[in-house]
Amino acid sequence: MSGPAAEERGADLILHLPSALSFFLVGALAIAVSLLGLYFVRRRYSIASLKENHEVAAIIFNAFGWLYAVIVAFAVFVTWGGYTDASKNLQLEANSALDVFYSAESFPPAVAASIRGNMIDYLRAVDEDELARMGTGNIVLRSASSLRNLIRLFNGMDEKDAPNRELYAETLQRLDSLADYRRLRIFSGSDTVPTVVWLVLLSGGVITVCSTYFFGMPRSLAQYAMTAMLTFTLSLILFLIFVLDHPFVGANRVSDAPLRQVLKIMQESSPAVSNSR
Repeated sequence: MSGPAAEERGADLILHLPSALSFFLVGALAIAVSLLGLYFVRRRYSIASLKENHEVAAIIFNAFGWLYAVIVAFAVFVTWGGYTDASKNLQLEANSALDVFYSAESFPPAVAASIRGNMIDYLRAVDEDELARMGTGNIVLRSASSLRNLIRLFNGMDEKDAPNRELYAETLQRLDSLADYRRLRIFSGSDTVPTVVWLVLLSGGVITVCSTYFFGMPRSLAQYAMTAMLTFTLSLILFLIFVLDHPFVGANRVSDAPLRQVLKIMQESSPAVSNSR
C-alpha cells in the first residue's frame, strides 16, 4: 500500500492509540523536527546577524501570530461543533428508537412483535457493525434493512386499523426522526476538513515555528526551549482538530453508550424477542 491510501491508514492508526500516547508522539515528533531546523539555522548564522532582524521580525511575527491564531481558533470551533453534533445526533437516534419501541405496546400483538424485533435488530446493527465500520471509514449501512422493514410495515398498515390513531401518527413521526438522525450520523462520519484548510493550517504552523529561527538569543538553550514549547502547543492543537474531525474513529470517538443502554432496555423489556435473534 502506498500513496494517499497509506498516509490515510497511518493517520487513522495513530487515532487508535491511547490519547496521552498519541498526543505525546505527535508533539515529540514535531519538536524534534523544529529543533533540528533551529540547530541548522544557528550553525549557519551568527547571533549578531540574527539580531539585526529583531525589530522587523518581531513586528511580522506578531502580526502573523494573531492572524494564524484566529484561523486555528475558527478551525477548533467548527470541528468541536461537528463532534458535539455527532454525539448529540447519536443520542437522539437512540432516543427515537426507544420511543418507537415503546409505542409498539398500542398495536396488535403481531405488529407489536415485529416493531420490537426490528428495533432491536436495528440497534444491534448500528452498535455492533455500523459504528465499527464507520471507525475504519467504511460506511456499510447494515441497519438499513431493519429500518426498511419498519417503513414497509407502517406503509402497509391502514391507519383506521390502528387502535390509537394519535399514537400511530406520533410513531410515524418518531420513525421519521429516527431516519433523519441516522442520516445525520452517517453524514457526520464522512464530513472532513477540506484539504485546502489543512494546507493553510499546516503551512501556517510551519511558518510560525520557522519564524522563531530569525531571533538570535545569547543563550541558545532558552531559544531551544521556547521553540519547543511553541511547537508542542501548535502540534497538539492541530492534532486536536484532526481528532475532532474524525468523530467515529479511534480512542476519542463518540461514545456508543447511549445505544448500548437503549438496547439493554429493549432486550430486558422484550426477552422473548431478543433471545430468538
